[in-house]
Amino acid sequence: MAAPTEQPLLTPYQMGKFSLSHRVVLAPLTRQRSYGNVPQPHAILYYSQRTTKGGLLISEATGVSDTAQGYPDTPGIWTKEQVEAWKPIVNDVHEKGGIFFCQLWHVGRVSNTGFQPNGQSPISSTDKPLKPKLRSNQVDVAEFSPPRRLKTEEIPEIVNHFRLAARNAIEAGFDGVEIHGAHGYLLEQFMKDNVNDRTDQYGGSLENRCRFVLEVVEAICQEIGSDKVGIRLSPFADYAESGDSDPLALGLYMMEALNKYGLLYAHVVEPRMITVGERTETSHSLLPFRKAFKGTLIAVGGYNKEDGNKAIADGYADLVAFGRFFLANPDLPRRFKLDAPLNKYNRSTFYISDPVIGYTDYPFLEQASTE
Repeated sequence: MAAPTEQPLLTPYQMGKFSLSHRVVLAPLTRQRSYGNVPQPHAILYYSQRTTKGGLLISEATGVSDTAQGYPDTPGIWTKEQVEAWKPIVNDVHEKGGIFFCQLWHVGRVSNTGFQPNGQSPISSTDKPLKPKLRSNQVDVAEFSPPRRLKTEEIPEIVNHFRLAARNAIEAGFDGVEIHGAHGYLLEQFMKDNVNDRTDQYGGSLENRCRFVLEVVEAICQEIGSDKVGIRLSPFADYAESGDSDPLALGLYMMEALNKYGLLYAHVVEPRMITVGERTETSHSLLPFRKAFKGTLIAVGGYNKEDGNKAIADGYADLVAFGRFFLANPDLPRRFKLDAPLNKYNRSTFYISDPVIGYTDYPFLEQASTE
């Protein structure tokens, strides 16, 4: 058995121009504590707690426009006020030596008129509505308004919203951006054939369905440079009724297409994430994407320390992102190093608006004199 210091997850990695001291990534985690879509000072402590020198953090999903919203109190980056509010958060991460990417998000039809400007319909690739869904607290029910199908001539404006958001992220001090192309949100609503029923150049064939997301990729790469751009994809998943008839073909098409832009990384969700209840192991399901993609591959989805170490040791992934474990263990890399027990996470506090409870009050390990 490897000594703690030899854990593959804790070895250095060069991601483009970024020198990472370890391979444990903070996954993007929606926390719903950005009141009025503006990041708050309490986020400074939250992200700072989870920062290590040379560690990669990905921000919670951050809206690119006033039409991008679908959840209460999620941050945005389309206004000057939001950009200014992000600056001290990003600065604190940088002061501790962290590398910080901003995840850019548009929820599309996973919304309702209450979140939309002037009470308008949410926009999507389609006009097919989502069924109501029980929220994670198993009590409240999320209601979704029937979406409005984007007209062909409107799509360049949405692409531009992503481009401007990327520019704003760099102005706020972020090291780069991650395009949220996963989990049934707007970009997946175009990519997945269970949702996309268009007959224009953005629907039908695989090439057409991926056109919108690749236009977003190209616009952002031109704006800030492909060496600062990653993307998150979940081809196997069926979040928000966004499945696909051939997820492997979709994922491979995207990997090959992304290579043309020299994208820094692809952050890909394991299919086991879609399993509810008992965890399902899917052996090396991302391997075809790993072989096809030329940049850094970040794997995510139900990983623990043992799985993560194996993924790195096998060359299956370059980095592994952790969500719930990092949420509940702000010093997660140190706990891995010391083989220390992990704090248990509390699902009931994932999405409450309290600025402390379930947010910045998870305990750290006490500093030992002999490490």
